[in-house]
Amino acid sequence: MTELRRIAPSSVVPAPSAVTVRGRLKQLTDADEALLRLVGGHMGALASADLKARCADGLKHSAKTWAARKRDLTPLSSSRWAGSVTKATHAQWALARRCQASYVQDLRAGIRMIAHRLSLPVGSGGTRRTPGGYRSKREWHAKSRRLRLLADRLAAVQADADAGRVRIVRGGRRLLNTRLHLPAAQISEAEWRRQWESRRWFLTAEGETGKRFGNDTIRVSPDGEVSIKLPSPLAHLANDKNGRYVLAAHLVFTHRGQEWADRVGNDRAVAYRVHYDVSRERWYVTASWQRAAVSVAPLAAALAHGVVGVDMNADHLAAWRLDVHGNPLGGPRRFPYDLSGTAAHRDAQIRHALTRLIHWAVRGGVSAIAIEDLDFTTDKSRERHGRRKRFRRLVSGMPTGKLRARVVSMAAEAGLHVVAVDPAYTSRWGAEHWQKPLTSKTRKPSRHDAAGIAIGRRALGHRVRRRAAPPRDDQSDRHGHRTAQACFGVSGREEPRPRVLGPRTRCDGAGRGAKAGNQDAQHRSGRPAEPRSWLQDFLPLSL
Repeated sequence: MTELRRIAPSSVVPAPSAVTVRGRLKQLTDADEALLRLVGGHMGALASADLKARCADGLKHSAKTWAARKRDLTPLSSSRWAGSVTKATHAQWALARRCQASYVQDLRAGIRMIAHRLSLPVGSGGTRRTPGGYRSKREWHAKSRRLRLLADRLAAVQADADAGRVRIVRGGRRLLNTRLHLPAAQISEAEWRRQWESRRWFLTAEGETGKRFGNDTIRVSPDGEVSIKLPSPLAHLANDKNGRYVLAAHLVFTHRGQEWADRVGNDRAVAYRVHYDVSRERWYVTASWQRAAVSVAPLAAALAHGVVGVDMNADHLAAWRLDVHGNPLGGPRRFPYDLSGTAAHRDAQIRHALTRLIHWAVRGGVSAIAIEDLDFTTDKSRERHGRRKRFRRLVSGMPTGKLRARVVSMAAEAGLHVVAVDPAYTSRWGAEHWQKPLTSKTRKPSRHDAAGIAIGRRALGHRVRRRAAPPRDDQSDRHGHRTAQACFGVSGREEPRPRVLGPRTRCDGAGRGAKAGNQDAQHRSGRPAEPRSWLQDFLPLSL
């Protein structure tokens, strides 16, 4: 018998505290666009030089080297421009280090898996969790060569990690590699050059509370006027006092515009980033700020009005609404999405599916959405599944990280809580205990629909298996007693019906009769009719 792993407890996911909105700069003049390109190119060159210096420092970085780099950047820009550049540099370097550590873990996992499969005889079978040996000697030989290749890669990456070296490309490595395959990408060299330059521009300013409108470098007034503090070498191009340049365009934030206006009106910190979309030939401004930290609601309070269990699949979300007792209400709902095409199309499909899901949950009156805490980091590697390319492609195509981040932020705006549950055995147990009982002539739930019930019941604290019906009257000896019963005394789960003392008659309810609470006063087998104990006298032998 296979030993089941322990199920992790469910938890309420904290709502995000960061807010980001975007607005378009309309009606820019040619002079405005030329100035934005000039400032972005100048600050982008400074950011590239600062990133090179930070990578050269490696693990020797300290507060003194940080201050020295900032002092070198200040005469070429300003103190606040220099602070934004150094902060962005540190964030990019830290991201590269995290990616490097993740790559090392992936290489080690691949090496362990290949070494394990090479140690098994050729053609040997595996188990449900671990694959067996390779199918042929040819495949065994190819994998032994790949093991050596991965070991060499691991040694090189580990040496870089120990020395503090990272590989960073400002503008993106993917776009850099596209330069070598322009015909396949179906773009010209001039178009690629425009994308490359716009990606390497730097027009980012960190907010500061107490400054006018929350930012002194890129300032946006409540009425939409945008002004930029020019770097020192470009101060002669200013059209306003104090070395500022006021753009002719007016900015409007449609989404969360009132929240942004409240922060700007109270001079609270707001960070801005100006960027250019080459394909659309449009300029945008992204504003971001931090909200006050909100305490996470207790699990019982989040589930007070029921829950919607959601099972995520490669092409749809399967959801079912449950009450507080874990009983499914109504029928299942499916919210499809198409993950083919560009990244923007995939992101729009996910947002549309989540919007429909959240609106349906709000109309149902529930207060929480239960999702699986999925992580396919180790399950989608080619070393684990080998030739199962279709399965690897299916698992890799599931947008687990993006969907989790989207659903948390969108549910928080709708006033819903998100409960993360352990994904172990939800599909198998849901199909085993709920798919067939809920199937009728007019409703045929799928395995994924039943998994949504299992996810919701696990979030509520109930067991996944359903409570079976009691035996028919006077047939308990032939049909057996109730099965799939939850353990007695387990809090929060389906338990046996509580034993109510007293007679159950039409005149007196349970626990209300004259003999309520005293089972010994009733004439039942094994119960004396009198409160005192007694023994029957033996009959005389003469009778």
